Amino acid sequence: MQFIDLKAQYQASRDKINNRIQTVLDHGQYIMGPEVAELEKALVAYTGAPECITVSSGTEALLIALMALDIRPGDEVITSPFTFAATAEVIALVGATPVFVDVEPDTCNIDASLIEAAITDRTRAIMPVSLYGQIPDMEEINALAERHGLVVIEDAAQSFGASYRGQKSCAVSRIGCTSFFPSKPLGCYGDGGAIFTNNPVLAKIMREIRVHGQEKRYFHTRVGVGGRMDTIQCAVVLAKLETFESEVKARIEAGKRYIAALTGHNKVGLPVVRADRDCVWAQFTIKVDERDRVAAHLQSRGVPTAIHYPVPLHLQPAYSKLSRISGTLANSEELGRRVLSLPMHPFIEAETQAEVVAAVLEAVAA
Repeated sequence: MQFIDLKAQYQASRDKINNRIQTVLDHGQYIMGPEVAELEKALVAYTGAPECITVSSGTEALLIALMALDIRPGDEVITSPFTFAATAEVIALVGATPVFVDVEPDTCNIDASLIEAAITDRTRAIMPVSLYGQIPDMEEINALAERHGLVVIEDAAQSFGASYRGQKSCAVSRIGCTSFFPSKPLGCYGDGGAIFTNNPVLAKIMREIRVHGQEKRYFHTRVGVGGRMDTIQCAVVLAKLETFESEVKARIEAGKRYIAALTGHNKVGLPVVRADRDCVWAQFTIKVDERDRVAAHLQSRGVPTAIHYPVPLHLQPAYSKLSRISGTLANSEELGRRVLSLPMHPFIEAETQAEVVAAVLEAVAA
């Protein structure tokens, strides 16, 4: 059993992917080739965001966004502690302070009602994470940011393809950043990412930052990074984008099957999807007591699992002294002790899910 079945996904689009890669090999423009602009145009059409800048990774997307906003030492950025380290990492890399606000226990996304209490005169931005594939309460977060003159950056590394009140992830705030890491809902075959914005001035700045701050060749208007997405990786995403919407629907259906099969079992805490949005299930993550024992039982039955994430960022050695905590982070800490991710991908079959569910119920009953 595969936790994420990238081989099945490749086989389903094999000819399209191979042809796209071969085209790049034939023209030889491996850096900033025509597929880069083609992908950016396609991603704009898919998301509805006015501007797209492809970059070398989801982490680089977040970093370039912060650099474009000129966030620097002394500034603060509010975010969630229950996420992958890259979210806080980029804030620290520009010298700013990550300010952690607790998450909702059912969605695992940042609790929008707690953000305002964390705002100070040093706050410059809010970086909500669309964890596990579901967008948080962006209408409330955007309204709060507007009142306080802040910028919202959606960390959409896990949610590309998800919708919130009729809008696609990456088009629900001033800036949206996503990842094309292979295991993500829309992945390439290496590292890649993209930044989306509704602000043309910011888009121009971010395009310059990704090529070492160049406005034109060898004319550097600002400090930048080597943040370009490789042409071959853009070609892979272009091929996979052709069937992506059907994969999104398959992910949503697979999530519904898991929830239906596990509902009513009080020893299994289920993720909740709010009524005004959907979830693309980058991970399908349950909550259980005695997680290590449950995971070991599943492994013995041939069911792979993962933990996203065992230690919240405010308890990580690298960030414990660099960050500021607003209020209690009790939900994040409890989730770190209890979350367990089950196999999830658009090609998972109902029979396979039934095997997973049976193993889970057997484990929690033991």
